This record gives sequence, C-alpha cells and structure tokens, in this order.
Amino acid sequence: MPVETIKMLRILEQFQLQGKPVACKPYGNGHINETYFVTTSAGHAYILQKINRYVFQNVPVLMGNIQAVTDRLVLKDPEPRHSLRLIPTTDDQTYMLTAQGDYYRVYDFITDSLCLENPETEADLYESGIAFGRFQRMLADFQTDKLHETILRFHDTPRRFQALHQAIAADPLGRVAACLDEIRFALDRQKDAGHLAALGRAGSLPLRVTHNDTKLNNVLLDAATRKALCVIDLDTVMPGWVANDFGDAIRFGANIGAEDETDLSKIGLSLQRYQAFTQGFLTACGGALTDLEIKTLPWGARLMTLECGVRFLTDYLSGDVYFHIRRPAHNLDRARTQLKLLRDMESKWTKMNDIVV
Repeated sequence: MPVETIKMLRILEQFQLQGKPVACKPYGNGHINETYFVTTSAGHAYILQKINRYVFQNVPVLMGNIQAVTDRLVLKDPEPRHSLRLIPTTDDQTYMLTAQGDYYRVYDFITDSLCLENPETEADLYESGIAFGRFQRMLADFQTDKLHETILRFHDTPRRFQALHQAIAADPLGRVAACLDEIRFALDRQKDAGHLAALGRAGSLPLRVTHNDTKLNNVLLDAATRKALCVIDLDTVMPGWVANDFGDAIRFGANIGAEDETDLSKIGLSLQRYQAFTQGFLTACGGALTDLEIKTLPWGARLMTLECGVRFLTDYLSGDVYFHIRRPAHNLDRARTQLKLLRDMESKWTKMNDIVV
C-alpha cells in the first residue's frame, strides 16, 4: 500500500467513522483543497479533505462558519442528502490538526449524486438556481454577525480596481501597452463598482449568509432525477449581499462560451440560461428576499463579471501571480471573455431586468 494512502488512513482513524477505513483515493477536480473518497469496512462512504491553509489562513474560524451553517441547514431540512454533514473527530472536534500543521475534515458522502462542470441543459441551471435559492431561504433568519470573513474583502469590487490601478502604474513586465483597450473598457466602468456597496452602507441591502462561489459545480444533483440536492464547498460562506451570489452564478452558468475562450465571438449571455437560473432561484427563495434585493440581482451579474474581468486583467499585468495559467496570456484571454460577456449583458440590460421582476 502506498505511503500516502497509509498516512490518509491513519488520519481517518481520528474521525468517528462507521467501520474501519479501508480505501482512500483522490477525488474530484478541485484546485484549492486536496479531496479524497473514502470507504470503510462497514460499506460507508466519506469525503476527506486537507484544507489549504495558505488560501484559508484561519481554519478554526472557517470551520466555525461551516459548522454553524450546516447545523442550521440540517435543522431546517433533516433529509441527509440535502446538506453537507461534518463528521466529528474522536475528541468531538470538527477538524483535526496534525503535528505538521495540516488541517483535515471529513464529510458524509452524498450518495447517488451528480456534479456537473458545465450545464448540459437549461434544466441543470434551473436546478442549480433551486439549490442556491433554497440555501438562501433556509438561512434567511440566520444572524450574520455569527459568521466571520474567511477571505477579507473578497467581493470588494472598488478594492479590485485599486489593485488594477497599482498594476497599471507598476507594469512590471511591460504588458500595459498590449491591452490598452481592455484597460480602458474596465476603467470606464469603475463608477459602477461601488453600486451595491453604497446601498449596503445606506442600510438598504441586508447582509445575508452568502456562498461566494456559486458555480454549477458547487451543486449536487440527484443522479437519477437531475433534481437539486444540496450546495457544497462552503469554505467561503460569510456575510454578503445576495446579488453577488446570484451574479457569480450567472457569470459562470449563463455564458455561452468557456471562461478562457480565445474566440470572443463565442462569448455572450444566454438569456434562456439566465431566465432558467433566475426562475429556479426566485422560486426556491420563497419570498425570503426584499423587493430591492430582487431588483439588484442583475446588478450582481454585471458587477461580478466586471470584478472577475478586472481580477484576471490585474493578474496578467502583475505577471500571473495569483491565477494558475496553462499558456502565455491565459489571464488576458480570461479577462477578455469577462469583459465581452459584460458588454453583452449591457446590450441585454433591459431584458435582464424584465426577467427578474
């Protein structure tokens, strides 16, 4: 048996599993944490994760957030396949810390589930909307002051523009001259960056429990029925505005092209996909949102797309220091797709608002 497998099995012995762990294999396509699929002598399945302590620098706080949120979700809906469930350690903690400073946690494996990287039908997006809308409804009465920011100022769009200005001024690799059109397009929209923040400061938008990574691949569907089961990957759960969660889901799921597509003619907003997600989301929210929150949902789509484009552009100018790249100018390609998607959203702005209201 490989040394790494033996190590994982010993770690698993520190958790309250049903049966003895007998197999542990790498699982999924995640880029942040290390994830393993575990089976036991009792025939039970689990997910073991080594938490990335470089990305998440306060794991105890992160795990406190996840425990608080999953406890509430289980209370609202006790069906085992409708929420993640943490497995405690042998000393009743939500995670274990090794002598080397590594953090591990275990979840119950949700059986007969399906996780999609991209929507295969509009119904897939509708069901992801159901999942994230239900997440909002069940946590609508949760006091957000009980949660902490796992990544400080994560969706702070004005701050992302500050970083862009710094990258333009520094221009360490002399890349500014090659992307003046993209820079100009982004800076022309800097005035929009603080729209949601201004409403929040005025007390018009309530802070909600937000997921902050609402991609389709963070929803589990029933493998047989393709109906929504639950939301996964709760590491970035923290207080925020619901429009950001809605917007990130649209930015990812309603784009007809790939996030790093080089042929920009293939990039655009599918109003059919947008409508499918919106209908699922608002149906499942069940009246938990205020009228103004609903009206700001399209703004979330615009701002999350703008923010993501600015982040990719900033990273390209800075020398590709944050996002992993697989080819030269990969981050510039990513920035261009987001800015093209934003331009298409602007051309369809009236229809986007009509669909929401």
